Amino acid sequence: MGKIKVGFGFDVHQLKEQHPFVLGGVNLEHHAGAYGHSDADVLLHAICDALLGAANLRDIGFHFSNTDNRWKGISSLVLLQHVVALIKEKGFSIGNIDAMVCLEAPKINPHIPAMKTHIAEAASISEDDISIKATTNEKLGFIGREEGVVAYAVCLIERD
Repeated sequence: MGKIKVGFGFDVHQLKEQHPFVLGGVNLEHHAGAYGHSDADVLLHAICDALLGAANLRDIGFHFSNTDNRWKGISSLVLLQHVVALIKEKGFSIGNIDAMVCLEAPKINPHIPAMKTHIAEAASISEDDISIKATTNEKLGFIGREEGVVAYAVCLIERD
């Protein structure tokens, strides 16, 4: 039996009016979107950090610095592809990904199948190995005031 490792990821981005909102590789219709150096896809950033952590490869900021113009405005699906290549170089494959997005609006449930499709393609895994859930913050704090969005992810990787 190969070695099994677990990783945890977290990301947060502020929401800005009239800014694109990309989540799980899907462009969402909303009056505000996540703001950041790349496309600010908090879901994919949390997944990348979970995978990197499981493989003991530091974090997303180490590999894709927000001061490096190569990553300015880049799709986070590309970042995920890079991360998957890094963990494969260390001899690991992805077992599963479980993620949670916390935001008041927009409702993402109708978009989860498309998000799973994008993530599965970028990570070269089955959609059955990806779980995406959503919750609100019950109108509390910066999430409740719709000032930001948060994502958490846990993953399992296995030595090939």
